Amino acid sequence: MLLAVGLALAGCGKQQALQALFQKATPHEAYARQLRQAGLDRRAAGRAWLAAAEQAFRDSLVVPLPFAETGFFQADKPSAASYRYAVRAGEQVHVSLTLGTGAAARIFLDAYEVVPGRTPAPLASADTLVLDFRYRAEADGQHLLRVQPELLATGRYTLRVAREPSLGVFPVLGRTDAAVGSFWGAARDAGARQHEGIDIFAARGTPVVAATDGLISRTGETPIGGRVVWLADAEAGNHIYYAHLDKQLVTAGQRVRAGDTLGLVGNTGNARSTMPHLHFGIYRSGQGAVDPFPFVRRPAAVTAAPSGPDRRGEFVRLRTAATLCPATGQDKPVNPRSIVRLPAQLPLLVVGQQGADLRVQTPSGQIGYVVAQAVVPAAGAPLRKLVLAAITELLTLPARNAPAAAALPAQSAVLVLGQANGYSLLRGRQGEIGWAVI
Repeated sequence: MLLAVGLALAGCGKQQALQALFQKATPHEAYARQLRQAGLDRRAAGRAWLAAAEQAFRDSLVVPLPFAETGFFQADKPSAASYRYAVRAGEQVHVSLTLGTGAAARIFLDAYEVVPGRTPAPLASADTLVLDFRYRAEADGQHLLRVQPELLATGRYTLRVAREPSLGVFPVLGRTDAAVGSFWGAARDAGARQHEGIDIFAARGTPVVAATDGLISRTGETPIGGRVVWLADAEAGNHIYYAHLDKQLVTAGQRVRAGDTLGLVGNTGNARSTMPHLHFGIYRSGQGAVDPFPFVRRPAAVTAAPSGPDRRGEFVRLRTAATLCPATGQDKPVNPRSIVRLPAQLPLLVVGQQGADLRVQTPSGQIGYVVAQAVVPAAGAPLRKLVLAAITELLTLPARNAPAAAALPAQSAVLVLGQANGYSLLRGRQGEIGWAVI
């Protein structure tokens, strides 16, 4: 079947590649179009692949950033992993995926903006040629990342998603966001107004630098801001405001590069009674002032890939009753109605690992996280051993209409790894695994 899929897709040829180019289709969209044009959407595997892509929008798992997970795809079970995470306007999201040793599958990465009641809007995408991209969040909200391999692909991968500042240079030389002493929204003038920026404290005379390439659109002196500089970031459409400067070292109309000195830290304007600092603000066209902190916040420490035994692709079994949670990370609220109670001894397929959690698939197809300590390897601790009295067909799922995975001859010795829906999960001597009624 793998050869048939390859020949069918190859037959789609240059014309489809040109169509995808002119229609600006993502690699995933172009591949889905090829499946349909090759007629593979009328076959079980093709239908399952397309259905998994759509299901990913509804069954995304909630994760905190930064996030790292090792995952696993099975050739006989087309699937797509999806992750939902919160973003702030102005921060940059960095997505990267590495394939396990020997894996040669094509993987599609697609990031979307998620707004309730609307179709997810594509933001950025990549496939196997470059499994690494960055994109800037334009508004606070929820984003979704879908990870899906090509049809019939199998293998392991490691996914990392992290937040970074979208401005490449911190605006005060030698300082970091640890020097911010007053944040967006703080009360000003006895509550009459709110702080529309952040205050970065540093010694008088410390260089204030361009956070990005741009054009100096204005300089001057005002009663509130004192000596100010405005920098136009044409690429992002933002106007960056530097205030309370002790001295201005640029003039209007001057082009600057990120890191160029614009002035010196001071306390001019209405900051005369405070310690020297830079008031740093960002104004967006048509929107006004926005919180500048996400634009300059340091990236969090890179999350290490999960350590410990690699359970990906293995079946495990619950020691005791446990919960299947659609979120990982202690700081993410979860709707109690979305948590599923799982009975003890239920077999689960491990499809990913994240920290102390395992991403698992239940016999009914539900995806979520369980604590790694709550399970035991099913093959290492089988429920029992037996010899089959007759030829036994192993199914991919514990359901009467499920496709067959293999068949074992009579007198085969098998391990019973778990039970669900009246079916037993069996493993043969050659590693064959599937469901059967025994």
